[in-house]
Amino acid sequence: MLTVEVVQSALAQVMDPELRRNIVELGMVQDLHMEDGVVSFTLALTTLACPLREGIVEEARKAVLALDGVRDVRISLREMTPEERARIWQSPQQQEPGVAARFNRVDRVLAVMSGKGGVGKSSLAALLAVGLRRQGKRVGVLDADITGPSIPRMFGLREPPPMGPVGILPVETPSGIRVMSINLLLPDEDEAVIWRGPLISGAIQQFWGDVLWGDLDVLVVDLPPGTSDAALTVLQSLPVSGILLVTSPQDLAGMVVRKAARMAEHLGVPILGLVENMAYVTCPKCGEQIEAFGPSQALHTAAALGVPVLARLPLDPELARLCDNGQVERYTNGDLDALAKKVAQRLGVEVKREA
Repeated sequence: MLTVEVVQSALAQVMDPELRRNIVELGMVQDLHMEDGVVSFTLALTTLACPLREGIVEEARKAVLALDGVRDVRISLREMTPEERARIWQSPQQQEPGVAARFNRVDRVLAVMSGKGGVGKSSLAALLAVGLRRQGKRVGVLDADITGPSIPRMFGLREPPPMGPVGILPVETPSGIRVMSINLLLPDEDEAVIWRGPLISGAIQQFWGDVLWGDLDVLVVDLPPGTSDAALTVLQSLPVSGILLVTSPQDLAGMVVRKAARMAEHLGVPILGLVENMAYVTCPKCGEQIEAFGPSQALHTAAALGVPVLARLPLDPELARLCDNGQVERYTNGDLDALAKKVAQRLGVEVKREA
């Protein structure tokens, strides 16, 4: 006899190839109905962009069609909500923190976050690490932008991280900043990382628990744009001390960064302040500040969020050149040094030793 239990049992034989668990256990099978031999249900995928989507759908269809009394199968698709994805990560099978985590003493975790891409968030994260290091602080950078990592290129890092006795050792820059990024583990820096949310979240958790960061005053975490799985993982799994929001003068960027701020508020993570990047271009001939992307929206956006504007930074071709050449540590700018000091103060970081 065809029952809901029988159909669910058949679907429980269909495995998610990446998560290695069946689709019923993962909560992917929803709204199951049967009528006159027609079985219909919804498959909730971690992302509709899943490259294995068609294979999962076909396996589910075959599993149900093989049952006696089934003449047709109708499957609709939708994307899981952040809460549904979070339940998958927080399951009993979630990996425990690595051995290296027991030896790490990270005083403050600073997340650098933006609403949209293209506002210079990663370069600002790198520059903040440089500025904090110049103050004598022990600094690390965790590149949590798994599908679009750029931190290693800015620092000129290409060698894979070595293995230590209890975990992976971060790669050090010339000034002593410790860096971990997925790009340091790929055979080629141009290799694409085509992963879904849970795998990305697992990689970030491993970068926290399986990497021997040692003693750090500040760990700067470069988040991907928006409010994706990676951002949720960092804000829920890591002891984030504060968030620095990055935007640009465009009103669109301000609107999207407000979404990121709402996410931080929902998760109870304090926002240190707002940085408006690419606020102006300085004319090399006359020194005039040209607002290439329109008038500043920083004060309006910050007022709406109830946070201070910590800096308005220029669009500087010299910074782009140094980042492309892996020499971001050579960049000097008084405004950035002032920003790094403000961030350190708002984090409550004290210098433990001179660099």
